[in-house]
Amino acid sequence: MSIQSDRRAGRHRRHRRIRKSVFGTENRPRLVVFRSSKHISVQLVNDEDGVTLVSASTQQDGVASGIRGIDAAAEVGRQIANRATQAGIKKVVFDRAGYRYHGRVAALADAARKEGLEF
Repeated sequence: MSIQSDRRAGRHRRHRRIRKSVFGTENRPRLVVFRSSKHISVQLVNDEDGVTLVSASTQQDGVASGIRGIDAAAEVGRQIANRATQAGIKKVVFDRAGYRYHGRVAALADAARKEGLEF
């Protein structure tokens, strides 16, 4: 087994462990983060109905054009907070999906909080 697959398996184990206690509802959806080597995406999920309410990603046009890394993650955080506010969502449950609360994940969360999301 390679180091990368060990890392991925560890993240999946952590995510399964986290998901035992983190559950999104209609009133308080789950804000789940996916981080790849180049991009970061986030979505608000209602786990009761199994529905994605809103999402934002660096791969979407106009979200983080021309910027990368922590700055792009912060822009995605601002976008998801604005889209959530437009959808009438103010409170969320943060699901870091097994990633460390560090770097791009922390920048995204801090920017979303600054724009008015509560978690």
